Amino acid sequence: MSLETARRVLKIESQAINEVLSRLDASFERAVDLLFACQGRVAVTGMGKSGIVGRKISATLSSTGTPSFFLHPAEALHGDLGMIARGDVMLAVSYAGETREIIALLDALKRLEIPLVALTGNPKSTIAQAGEIVLDVSVSEEACSLNLAPTASTTVAMAVGDALAVSLLERRDFRHDDFAALHPAGSLGKRLLRVDKVMHTGDALPRVAPDTPMPAVFHEMSAKKLGMTTVANPDGTLAGILTDGDLRRLMEKHGGAVLQMRVADCMTKNPQTVGPQILASEALTLMEKRKITSIVVIDEKRRVLGVVHLHDLWGLQLV
Repeated sequence: MSLETARRVLKIESQAINEVLSRLDASFERAVDLLFACQGRVAVTGMGKSGIVGRKISATLSSTGTPSFFLHPAEALHGDLGMIARGDVMLAVSYAGETREIIALLDALKRLEIPLVALTGNPKSTIAQAGEIVLDVSVSEEACSLNLAPTASTTVAMAVGDALAVSLLERRDFRHDDFAALHPAGSLGKRLLRVDKVMHTGDALPRVAPDTPMPAVFHEMSAKKLGMTTVANPDGTLAGILTDGDLRRLMEKHGGAVLQMRVADCMTKNPQTVGPQILASEALTLMEKRKITSIVVIDEKRRVLGVVHLHDLWGLQLV
């Protein structure tokens, strides 16, 4: 019985999305144009279930490059109206289009010259008539067996909100780096984190010249605590690396004679490298696959930019 109900609900809601898909027209393009041109923020409003949908739409807009906030219409009537200002755009979610609290805001919106985009199931409603742009999100039936609880209608409104957000994302040429910058603490942000954001650089970067005596190399490796050092030519390009493992093998083979050598005689000349744009998660996979603990980050001219260490990436919990 429950499976039959679930299938019926999902069928109704998917059909409702297909219906609104067939109704999409130039009004949607004009809505994207208006939101893209917004000099301020997109204020999203709605009551009840429409308000919950509005909060989600606002959050999606903000996380994809369109500054937005949710304005509760009832709270707006008691002081929060000061949150909006000229240059903003209002996106109102109201299925019936007759939400009293939103209607009470219309005069203030006109006074502040704030354009209104209405997501409504009633294009002839009061809110629709007041809107510069109306997006018809009507449904033929709710998925609720009583045809009362907002179900298919909220699904459609949320889907159209997603369509607006993604259209704006593409219009803004919003990229992985931008997304990561807005999600620094979340798993999505970590997955999109580039190695140039986590590499050791500057004074923290172990670095010696090819003619550096081995005792000085030991000191550099010990001071920087990464278990390795880069070897850079005078022009900054990578000549090689030397790791703790290399040192152990050298000591086993040459004993104390290693102290009389130069690092150019001991280094690995073609180590694993990556560019600064590679994702940290990709670098982690590469290190685990190659069974190495460090990767040198270089630019297109092979100049040393930094070093990424395995333990740092493990600490990020990238997977």
